[in-house]
Amino acid sequence: MSRLALSLDRLKNRYDVVVIGSGYGGGVTAARLARAGKHVCVLERGREFLTGEFPSRFPDMRTEMQVTGKRLRTGRSTALYDVRLGEDMHILVGCGLGGGSLINAGVSLRPDPRVFADEVWPGQLRQDGLLEEGYARARRWLRPMTGPRADTMTKFKALAETSGPIGIPPVKAPVAVSFEDSVNAAGIIQPACTNCGDCVGGCNVGAKNTVALTYLPEAKRHGAEIFTHAKVLYVEKLGDGTWSVTVERLDEEKSAKPVHFKIEAAMVVMAAGTLGSTEILLRSRARGLPLSDRLGQRFSANGDIIAFGYGAKLRVSSIGIGHPKKIDGFDVGAAVSGQIEIVDTDDLSHSMIIQEGAMPSALAPLLPVMFVPNGRILGALQSLVSGVYKGPFQSLQTFFAVSHDSASGRFALDDDRLVLSWPNAKDEPVYARLDAALEKIVGAAGGKYVKNPLAGTVMGQQPATAHPLGGSGMGAERADGVVDHMGRVFDGRAGRDSTAVHEGLFVIDGSIIPRSLGCNPLLTITALAERAMLHVGRERGLDMGDVAVTHHRTVAATAPGDVMA
Repeated sequence: MSRLALSLDRLKNRYDVVVIGSGYGGGVTAARLARAGKHVCVLERGREFLTGEFPSRFPDMRTEMQVTGKRLRTGRSTALYDVRLGEDMHILVGCGLGGGSLINAGVSLRPDPRVFADEVWPGQLRQDGLLEEGYARARRWLRPMTGPRADTMTKFKALAETSGPIGIPPVKAPVAVSFEDSVNAAGIIQPACTNCGDCVGGCNVGAKNTVALTYLPEAKRHGAEIFTHAKVLYVEKLGDGTWSVTVERLDEEKSAKPVHFKIEAAMVVMAAGTLGSTEILLRSRARGLPLSDRLGQRFSANGDIIAFGYGAKLRVSSIGIGHPKKIDGFDVGAAVSGQIEIVDTDDLSHSMIIQEGAMPSALAPLLPVMFVPNGRILGALQSLVSGVYKGPFQSLQTFFAVSHDSASGRFALDDDRLVLSWPNAKDEPVYARLDAALEKIVGAAGGKYVKNPLAGTVMGQQPATAHPLGGSGMGAERADGVVDHMGRVFDGRAGRDSTAVHEGLFVIDGSIIPRSLGCNPLLTITALAERAMLHVGRERGLDMGDVAVTHHRTVAATAPGDVMA
């Protein structure tokens, strides 16, 4: 199996462009700049997971968990699931080549137009028309579609049957998943989805249109050099305007290069995600890089919750069956097949999207244990004996819901570690609204709403999000944001013009989004990245064409590195 990533021993001392992170923002940036002829280096702190290597059993899943809290640190620093336990909020992000695309549900939605009408965004975003092209390109490369059999899946039909109290039936959800055998724009052969439901555990089929199977192979095909196990600590501006990037290597073979080393580039693009990019910028500012005072502000959880309904009187089938299938007899569908779209025409903040979800099969053995602290010992023990596909857990409802919050969180460094402060985050009005809607749905199913099955453990009562946004938000000038409309980092030196930027330094990922989106953010992050690259092309005279070329040699999803063969 041929991989995209190279050994860190092959990392050069200088590149035209260094891209920090490999999620949607980093993948777009690397693909477009490499195709435009730039010598691009991609640095990812996590590992590369080929199709078929994602955790399929609970022991594997357990080793792919890293958990960090104020007084807690467990798991490998390159584990796939990165859980941050905070005093005000918990955050889950992906760690691996492809970033969050590896473990999200792939739901690809565009926000309500009122989101971009908010004056918090710089005016250029609404004025130049390139956001439309950004979305068009994002759709061409991520190919979101609705499953042809989505509404026949048991969990979709269960949501439809219990949506009466809401008064709005579910619709099929567009997801970045291939439902038929195909060759994508990067020349990767992707087999059809098997409806195993394991999307958020990592797709072992190769049907999910992750960054690792789309933008990153495109970057590799055009000469980008991709490296894993490379954690960026901070960046510095050298006297000649070049950028120096300090890297900590996290691999086990550290003979050729020291644990900490530096590389240089004329252009650096931070795409390490909301947590990663903001942390790197905070460290860089602490070392003297002048930045906007808005750094770390306007963090949003995207009005995001994951919740459950327990004890329903109907079958739901919301637990993945894996690939190869662990059990025969039914299909689960994609992790999300359907959603209820509640649009409040008078108050955008009251709009919400409620999605039926599926938990990955590798977590199945843990589910009964999760519900023991909530007094459901009898049913939980029954499922431990009979298996979660036969006992009460065949009626477990899983919900992913998104809405709008106030984006009032703040990031700072504490002992060189990123911490989030959001006092009373749990009292944000969005959570009461979501709870009320979900309780109606669960009640119609004859079950009991369980907001947090781990409330009696280290998880506490804090809300949790898998859609962190902001911290390095865009604005019209440095008094409003950290970056401008195309991701260029504002220069915070006194006396500089309010729109002056650090030449060659960008942030292009979810951290630049200055408010909640009210929908799953992956399509918007990708569109903003595509739009930023169009501006970079115009500014620097680079060809940012995205039309897929005819690939004379296609390669398997299990061996994406073969694009260079």
